[in-house]
Amino acid sequence: MLFFNRRLTAAISLSALITPGAVLAQSLQHRPEKPVPESPQPKSPVVATTAKPVLPAGTCLQVEIQRNYPMKAGESLEGRLVYPLYVDGHVAIPANTPVEGKVVELDPDRKTRWHGRLRGDFTPFHIPSVQFSQLLLPDGQLPLQTKGAVTGAPVLRLSAPGAAPKRSFVGKYWAMAKTRIHQQVAFFTDPGLGQRALQIVYQQLPYHPERIPAHTSWTFELAGPLTLPESAKLGAASEVPSASAGRVEIWSVRALLTGEVTSATAKPGDPVQALVVEPVFDKDRQLVVPQGSMLVGKVTTAKSARSLGRNGKLRFTFQQVRFPQGAGMNAEGQPVEGALSGATAQGNTGLSLDAEGTVTPKSQSSVIVPLLLTMLAGRALDNDGNLTTQTGVSSNGFGLIGRVVGVAAGNRNIAAGIGFYAAALSTYENFLRPGHDVDFPKDTRIEIETTPLRAPVLKPESPSQ
Repeated sequence: MLFFNRRLTAAISLSALITPGAVLAQSLQHRPEKPVPESPQPKSPVVATTAKPVLPAGTCLQVEIQRNYPMKAGESLEGRLVYPLYVDGHVAIPANTPVEGKVVELDPDRKTRWHGRLRGDFTPFHIPSVQFSQLLLPDGQLPLQTKGAVTGAPVLRLSAPGAAPKRSFVGKYWAMAKTRIHQQVAFFTDPGLGQRALQIVYQQLPYHPERIPAHTSWTFELAGPLTLPESAKLGAASEVPSASAGRVEIWSVRALLTGEVTSATAKPGDPVQALVVEPVFDKDRQLVVPQGSMLVGKVTTAKSARSLGRNGKLRFTFQQVRFPQGAGMNAEGQPVEGALSGATAQGNTGLSLDAEGTVTPKSQSSVIVPLLLTMLAGRALDNDGNLTTQTGVSSNGFGLIGRVVGVAAGNRNIAAGIGFYAAALSTYENFLRPGHDVDFPKDTRIEIETTPLRAPVLKPESPSQ
């Protein structure tokens, strides 16, 4: 019995030793597998997309050629941008960027034709119509879509000389005489003497080649938005002129006239508007006048040209600036005080700008020329000299044709008649004919000067207001 109990105990012990292993084996065999967590997928990097700069439709460009070109249809031209173009307050296209175009047609210049024929020049003068087709950027060509062909004229850059000292009547004419002497000296000393001498020779010929003179400028507008390459966004922000210590800070606002202003039809009180094309920053680099603002003013002085060579006169000032929508400023407008301090006008008549912003054509009248022509014409009637020399000197009023006819005829009366004709024509042009008007066509670039003290409300308002 004892033996049986021992064997039973040994069997139970052996069973206990074997059972955990079996249970463990069974549990390993049927244990459900845990779900393996999925490895996180790498997120695609977010690429910051920035919009390319765009020049809106209607953006005004001014191009100037640097050399002479033949006057013929189909002639290719290369000019330079006179002023930079801005996008969001930054320079998108700098000044002097090359622009290509071509002459699409030649229009008759009737006024110049009649003026030349009265002096024996029968050249069929023309006005070139030019269309610009592309900008030449550092990374390639950029086609332009413009509003058609435009005509050009020599560019005139005006700047106010500052306050002029008061002079007497004699002092004013003495200053004018000195200015003319300096201009005559500059004819021989300034660069381009050969071209100026060639023009004098051309004026004596009955026919001569035409050309598009250097520094002719064209102003045109974009017909549609112009998308610029991304590299154009690398332009620096507008430079802020540093004010000298102890001097009042001056803000120069550069704008384009939105309509024609001329002394021939303008009346005091007529409205004048100009679109700001360059942002204005103060000395702390704070934006005070954003690009796209509108200057609103009026004509203060206007006199049309009159007979006896009396020139016109024009002056306009600005009293309000209207900020563009969404600029964080009061778009209803703020008062300012701004006077014309500079302009880039197109025309063949010289203009002058005084310290108060009044523009007048420069006087071209001369007393000496009619008197000199009269004296030379009278020499043909003297019988104490050489006939050929006297007739050649006297008959200088019809260019080379007049000289040839006067000398070939061998008649003192014919030579004197040609000379007196020249004297009469010079007298009419210097004293009798109407003077010149001041004409500022649409898109004329102007510069307005104001100061923080005279216009403290130009500071931008908070966007939350």
